[in-house]
Amino acid sequence: MSSLAPTPPELVAAVIFALAVLHTFSTGFFAHLAHLQPGHAGLWHLLGEVEAVFGFWAFVLVAALVAMTGMDAALAYVEARNFTEPLFVFVIMVIAASRPILQAVLALVRGAAWLLPLAREHAFYFLCLSAVPLLGSLITEPAAMTLAAMLLRDAYFAHRLGSRLQYATIGVLFVNVSIGGTLTHFAAPPVLMVAAQWHWDTLFMIATFGWKSAIAVLVNAGFVTWLFRRELLLKGKADAGAAAGRPTPAPVTIVHLLFLGGVVAFAHHPVVFMGLFLFFLGFAEAYQRHQDRLFLREGLMVAFFLAGLVTLGGLQKWWLQATLAGMDSTVLFYAATALTAITDNAALTYLGSLVDGLAPDVKYALVAGAVTGGGLTVIANAPNPAGFTILKGYFRDGAIGPLGLFLAAVPPTCVAIFAFQVL
Repeated sequence: MSSLAPTPPELVAAVIFALAVLHTFSTGFFAHLAHLQPGHAGLWHLLGEVEAVFGFWAFVLVAALVAMTGMDAALAYVEARNFTEPLFVFVIMVIAASRPILQAVLALVRGAAWLLPLAREHAFYFLCLSAVPLLGSLITEPAAMTLAAMLLRDAYFAHRLGSRLQYATIGVLFVNVSIGGTLTHFAAPPVLMVAAQWHWDTLFMIATFGWKSAIAVLVNAGFVTWLFRRELLLKGKADAGAAAGRPTPAPVTIVHLLFLGGVVAFAHHPVVFMGLFLFFLGFAEAYQRHQDRLFLREGLMVAFFLAGLVTLGGLQKWWLQATLAGMDSTVLFYAATALTAITDNAALTYLGSLVDGLAPDVKYALVAGAVTGGGLTVIANAPNPAGFTILKGYFRDGAIGPLGLFLAAVPPTCVAIFAFQVL
């Protein structure tokens, strides 16, 4: 498909994608309609759920494709999409949010907090925004996002934080998770899309991206901890019981960790990790007394969001590649950072991997820009909807304002820009 002459389906898909992006910034309007028209409140609440936006517009796109190209061609397009990432995020989110995993991570974070020369409330908060996002380089970014969001929820968000601290926290969380997964070649979706094609391994990632990301993560977490130190001391509960209940027996925790490790190891093989997930559900049912409610609904909503993004994104290549083509590395870095805010950063890097003969500095700029902008909006990075779903109920009116999120993410994004462009 030529970028100079998009086909009618591509043009329609671009318009629908633009409407979907606009919809994500307009969810408050639908929530208001639910109050004005209680007879249709269920529908308006559904359209006011950010997680449902891209799934809804994906159905609109498929209907348009059926009308324009016929049923067979529309089905062929949908079946050609790769839905491995939505399935993986769903599975990893449910397992990572289980009580045994949460209790294990909570114990590690509390233990590490004792070693820092800070008040407990400050140390725990700092580690949730630094150590856990960096852990995402091993357990994948979606798992890190789920764990960090749940720890922050129980220790801080559940205790009536001020709005400024809420937004500052989620802004730093989204940015740090996005860049914190770049110490390895398999944990961050935008890196995963190019690693095999460009022959990037973990040693390359640490030497080229990882150390810079780690510095930015620590600076972001340290600054927001210092900035809100008084409120954290008053409102924080570092001993709050994430996954409260009796301690999980060690054998049950070990089995859960093995399930988590197996899913991570086979992240590119949905037949295998879905089989492990079904086995996990059986095990969780057998030892239900050691479980809280599994995050099945929340995980499915996040997967629906990402699947819609995959469906809509498949026909955006014509304008994305035309936009990225011909830029030097510096311009490309900032363009990728900006474009990530309105597209999925993995989609950007995937399109870059299709271009032959890219210079090393151009490859670096594309990926660095993609991860740098990954915290600016909920759609910018695949794990963001997981954190959004877990924390949104604690914000005013039960919703995270897109403008508030964007503004809160700008300072930590600037730190990431400095790390990748100057260091």
